[in-house]
Order: sequence, then C-alpha cells, then structure tokens
Amino acid sequence: MTDPIADMLTRIRNAHQARKVELEMPSSRMRLGVARILKKEAFIKDYKIAESGKKPVLKIYFRYGPEKKRVITGLKRVSRPSLRVYRKKKGIPYVLRGLGVAILSTPQGILTDEEARQANVGGEVLCYVW
Repeated sequence: MTDPIADMLTRIRNAHQARKVELEMPSSRMRLGVARILKKEAFIKDYKIAESGKKPVLKIYFRYGPEKKRVITGLKRVSRPSLRVYRKKKGIPYVLRGLGVAILSTPQGILTDEEARQANVGGEVLCYVW
C-alpha cells in the first residue's frame, strides 16, 4: 500500500456512511495521530489499539447524532505521495471558515490547524475533516 492515510480516510468514509459502530484497520503511528485528533475534535467517540496476532489493530468507534445522523460529513486527502503539500505557519488553511479541521504533520507531531498556528509551526497538510 503506497498511501496508508488515504486508505484510512476511505475506510472511515465508507464505514461511517454505512453507519457502522466500529471499524478495524492496521495500526501505525501516523494513523494513531490522526485518530487522536479525530477524537479530540469530537468526530469519533473513541479509538483503541488491540493486539491481533503479530500486528496491532486500530479500532475506531464512531459517533452519531440524533436519529443516526452522521457527524463526519466530509473527508479530503490533501497531500499524497505523488504531490506533497506543505504550508508555512502563515499559510495554514482554514477549513470551512473554521468549522472543519485541517490535520498537519509537523516537526512537533500530528497537529490540527489551530494547534499548529498556536505552536507557530508549519508542515505537511495531510487531510481536511468537516
């Protein structure tokens, strides 16, 4: 697999649209960082790492609104292996005028757009979530 973040976003998009309660996928530090941000920004209920055989598995538990209304309305992969997108601290994008979240990979770890602005760092824009 050449793009594990795009795979993660596609799995989340498909499972959330099918109104699944949980999702399992292979774990990595990058995926764990994205899941941590999704939980902190209240897009998902929780995430856990389970040991399944030799490799760890990341379990994501979804949140839904009243009448099973979806919380995540959109996911977009920005930087990809064939076209990396980097932004300086002043060029960090706002998603839907602040209603969404841009997830960045910075020298200080995986951060949201707001955290990167406060830390005064730029980095690679991984994806947008709204």
